[in-house]
Amino acid sequence: MVTPDSIQRIVFVGAGNIATHLAVALHGAGYDIAQIYSRTEASAKALADRIGCAYTTQPQEVTDTGDLYVFAVSDDALAPLLDRVSARRDALWVHTAGSLPMSVFAGKCARCGVLYPLQTFSKNRMVDFAEIPVFIEAGNAADADLLRRVAGRISHRVAEISSEQRKYLHLAAVFACNFTNHLYAVAAKLLQEHGLPFDTLLPLIRETAAKVESLAPADAQTGPAVRYDRRVMQRHLDLLDDPAAQEIYRLLSQEIHRFATEKQS
Repeated sequence: MVTPDSIQRIVFVGAGNIATHLAVALHGAGYDIAQIYSRTEASAKALADRIGCAYTTQPQEVTDTGDLYVFAVSDDALAPLLDRVSARRDALWVHTAGSLPMSVFAGKCARCGVLYPLQTFSKNRMVDFAEIPVFIEAGNAADADLLRRVAGRISHRVAEISSEQRKYLHLAAVFACNFTNHLYAVAAKLLQEHGLPFDTLLPLIRETAAKVESLAPADAQTGPAVRYDRRVMQRHLDLLDDPAAQEIYRLLSQEIHRFATEKQS
């Protein structure tokens, strides 16, 4: 299907979580996904079969017929891969990383950009891509407009930001998502050790997340650390056998109280 812009054939370099969701979404929006590359054949084949396209595990076999090359690989893998792929050098190359600047493409291709969906992805969990914020960046205005139109076919929330802004967005996302999820894992382990199911916490988790849609996070904060109830906090610390968990509890409690104190001053 020919799209209403100059992007017709898209090649994915990578077949992980982000690549899977982005490729499926773009395919569903009518784009021709020409090929999937992954160093792991099982991953490449699984995504290619899902879309109905070719795949390869060899960088030198990446097709040179793409209009847009989406590099969705780990930060450490990206730079070495750019010298090895046989991608079309005058096509538009983009990466999907939050923490890498667009300048990683310098000297590697004629046109470059970033297509960064701000979401946590797991291959086997469906997401509504239309509601996912997608942040773009490009080396020139024409390519920025092109990426805006591509992203706009799968998301209602597209914005252009700089590499400098994106690195802070990614940092904030790590605090809001990855660190929070680790605390869920700590809580789950604690409950399991004492014969309690994790799903007991799900209503609390849902309400905590829902509150920040109408309140500033600092205003939504509750618990013993806000009022710095030392007796309650010490009882909690006494219950924790893991020194690392104790340190996390102490540090987070101190920070919660500091935020609350600064807010009042």
